[in-house]
Amino acid sequence: MAVLTKASRQLFARTPDESVPDFGTLLDRCWEQRNRSRDRWQLPQTITPVPLEGGVGLEVEGGERFALNDWSFTQLCKMAQVSKETVNKLTPETAATALAETLPVGKKPTQLLTAGGAVRAVHGTNYSRLWNADLVDAVADAAAGTFAAPPKGFNGATGLYLGEQDLFAFLIDPDGWCEVDGEAFAPGFFVWNSEVGRRSVGVQTFWFQQVCQNHIVWDATEIEEATWTHTGRVDEAVPTIRKLVAALARKRDERKDTFVKVLRKAVRTELGSDAEEALKALTRHGIPQGLGRLACEQCHQQGKRFTIFALVDALTQMNREARFAGDRTEADIRAASLLKLVADASDRIALLAA
Repeated sequence: MAVLTKASRQLFARTPDESVPDFGTLLDRCWEQRNRSRDRWQLPQTITPVPLEGGVGLEVEGGERFALNDWSFTQLCKMAQVSKETVNKLTPETAATALAETLPVGKKPTQLLTAGGAVRAVHGTNYSRLWNADLVDAVADAAAGTFAAPPKGFNGATGLYLGEQDLFAFLIDPDGWCEVDGEAFAPGFFVWNSEVGRRSVGVQTFWFQQVCQNHIVWDATEIEEATWTHTGRVDEAVPTIRKLVAALARKRDERKDTFVKVLRKAVRTELGSDAEEALKALTRHGIPQGLGRLACEQCHQQGKRFTIFALVDALTQMNREARFAGDRTEADIRAASLLKLVADASDRIALLAA
């Protein structure tokens, strides 16, 4: 089974002021952040870099001036195609002049995202913004109040983070545990976004067995991930994430009974007494011979019996390493089909519906 470290990396990277105590507070802060932010479309020639507050700011049409934060300053330097490190060595007056002389001009407007007296982001016309508030609203609706932050990390972090540059949320269902031959599984997911273009928007859903104080997710299975860049199709993200989280919640409800039954059979049902027999069985059920051989070798190396559960787990781990999403999806479907071998007729209907 897989080990997921996305939430752990966030725990060590975030400052205390970015940690949010609970999901309700996260939603409130996302709306507060959106309500104080404003998109301004300006022609490039109406935006002038100026010395401001000991650094470089921007003056827009009408004479209003805005400070730059580290991210928007980075974006401005990139747009001007000058080194940020070099500009930082100049006096504010010289830096403003250098940027003014190198920023492109044209008929396409520039997007400025401002909040109060500061510029949060600078983009061209090809950038499409997705508000954190819209994303978290969709997650709240799909999760229906049953998912919550995991146990706090060693430093008090909750797994919920909101900064000036991006959002990350780690949520689990604390009441969704299923016991399978002494092992417990529960559903969870990560969701992330950036209103300022710092990172993609995405979701990763999974079933897991344990979360440690470093917020490493151990023994995760049935991992699904989808990501989008902030381009014209980013509006597909919210309905898709809503659907994936809702499907996770629906599968949790169905699996209160069926998940335990199917996996218990899967951990007991062997496809063969040795690797050769197991490989023949995998091939009969549509698993490519090369992939099946690798799965059998992994089980043998780990000293596991050639059970359906062990082989599905090995295939799932290899699927995570597939380069293309289409390859992963096809391989996941084939691996999941093995679980149907141990389901009775009513279970098969439930699994297929999920």
